[in-house]
Amino acid sequence: MAKLDESLLAHLPPFSLLGREQIREILDLATSQRFEEGATVYHESEDAGRFYLLLDGTVRALHITPEGEHVTALHVPAGQLFGIARALGRSTYPATVETVSEAIVLWWPMSLWPQFIARYEGFATETYRTVGERLGEMQTRIIELSVLHVEQRVASTLLRLVDQTGRKAEGGILIDFPITRQDLSDMTGTTLHTVSRLLSAWQKQGIVESRRKQIMVCEPQSLTALSTARPA
Repeated sequence: MAKLDESLLAHLPPFSLLGREQIREILDLATSQRFEEGATVYHESEDAGRFYLLLDGTVRALHITPEGEHVTALHVPAGQLFGIARALGRSTYPATVETVSEAIVLWWPMSLWPQFIARYEGFATETYRTVGERLGEMQTRIIELSVLHVEQRVASTLLRLVDQTGRKAEGGILIDFPITRQDLSDMTGTTLHTVSRLLSAWQKQGIVESRRKQIMVCEPQSLTALSTARPA
């Protein structure tokens, strides 16, 4: 880890309030690891022995039903911590985490968590901010499932993904990780058929462009209108 310059991480939330020497101390205790696309980093209810920082790629947290179905709870973009069970007061992981694309992570033994929180105030502040944001996102999704119509839910979810991971590309804003229509179905509490129908219709209108495992938002303002419009 000595070759990884601390300045490369200074802008990331866990480190943004720390000095270079503090970042160096944390990095010297880290282990780097690469995961292929589709790899499982850890399983739900597994003892939480490590916590992770995603350097590159995207991972998703999911729950596996008794019937074996994978239901996506949220996506974690590069630059964020995950596997932080201790921040939730847990000794086991609350969800299974898989890589959506090839990913590079740093990880630390969970035994270091209390030390990091006590010694690095900025690390603690930014970590709990991240936890709060994720809980807020989950609450928003619960509200959307309760009160919004299907079209609104799908539009709102696409806008949220654009905000989290969007990358400007020719023709619009690309959701910058592989995402399937099944993923959208899981995230919006609707059927695969309905998601496919909506994306096909929006593509004909020039609002989105949907390819294999890729979605580009061509007209964000139209999606915003769809996310708030009430059906006649």
